[in-house]
Amino acid sequence: MSDSSFAARAAALDAADRLAGARKLFVLDDTVYLDGNSLGALPAHVPARVQEVLTREWGELRIRSWDESGWWTAPERIGDRIAPLVGAAAGQIVVSDSTSVNVFKAVVAATRLAPEGRDEILVDATTFPTDGYIAASAARMTGHRLVPVAPADVPGALGPRTAAVLLNHVDYRTGRLHDLPGLTAATHAAGAIAVWDLCHSAGALPVGLDAHAVDLAVGCTYKYLNGGPGSPAYLYVAERHQAVFDSPLPGWTSHADPFGMTAAYAPADGAVRGRVGTPDILSMLALEASLEVWDGVSVEDVRAKSLALTDFFLECVAAYVPQGRVDSVTPAAHAERGSQVALRCAEAEPVMAELIARGVVGDLRRPDVLRFGFTPLYVGFADVERAARVLAEVLDGVPAAA
Repeated sequence: MSDSSFAARAAALDAADRLAGARKLFVLDDTVYLDGNSLGALPAHVPARVQEVLTREWGELRIRSWDESGWWTAPERIGDRIAPLVGAAAGQIVVSDSTSVNVFKAVVAATRLAPEGRDEILVDATTFPTDGYIAASAARMTGHRLVPVAPADVPGALGPRTAAVLLNHVDYRTGRLHDLPGLTAATHAAGAIAVWDLCHSAGALPVGLDAHAVDLAVGCTYKYLNGGPGSPAYLYVAERHQAVFDSPLPGWTSHADPFGMTAAYAPADGAVRGRVGTPDILSMLALEASLEVWDGVSVEDVRAKSLALTDFFLECVAAYVPQGRVDSVTPAAHAERGSQVALRCAEAEPVMAELIARGVVGDLRRPDVLRFGFTPLYVGFADVERAARVLAEVLDGVPAAA
């Protein structure tokens, strides 16, 4: 198929796109931005909201804003905004701290929720490094043994000593979507607690935390949720566990009477137990404003477009790029694919640098992976066609590795 045929298909797909109108809600330029799985684009209305927070809520109201502007309740209020995007009922998500801190809370709390006598923590062997580092530290602190295992091998590794299992919903490097329903059910059948990291799935595909009886989950908000650099993460605590959820980081804002300033700690009810210290209000309220782009948007529509975008990209790459120069490490099966495509390329580093110079922004995962993330709210099919075409042009100018 000719370049013009792919371009014509892209135009037709964009014309029929139910989510095409969302693109205008973001600050974008002529760049093809395929790195929203690292940092989402800026929603256009957020600067004005942040300016209001700075000038009126902080500048004029000052301390009064904890009550009058709703600062104090922001972690739970924003958690309830995120909840529908991950398939959770209200009252189970608190926005707080970083993903890393929430992983620590969740893993240690999971060992405390698990039945007595269990001393093993299973961790995704292919996980984002920090999850592994923190799981290892949590294991040392709690006297558990850490067992790294590939997600597909978890059912065979589970046993009567398993206390908790920490897994990534989508592999950050390859884009492989793991079987959250099946692995959660297997974990429960073994009597253990399931903890999921949703950083590369929330906002890109349905998660179904409640439907699949997930115990605990964490995630960031600066990728597909577009909350901004360093925006606070979130912690999901299933309602059935909240009364006994025992955080390893009990802070004053998770106290039942935070302003009582008592020496003894008494945990608050509900997901509030996941809080620790004073909320980071500026980034939190920027996140809250960013989530307005989801008003009226169906996660199922987002998933359908995500799969269509990644399918089209792989098709364009196969047509445009000389055979043998790249190889997809992202599963072809829809049930196993997140919202990114990772291409193995021997010349990945210079190729990605040149792609970015030509206005196609993905990212590099050393030593040899070109990673492209597709955010359905603002990426279109013409972007996809252009990205594949420019990739072919770049590879044509970069000598193949010997």
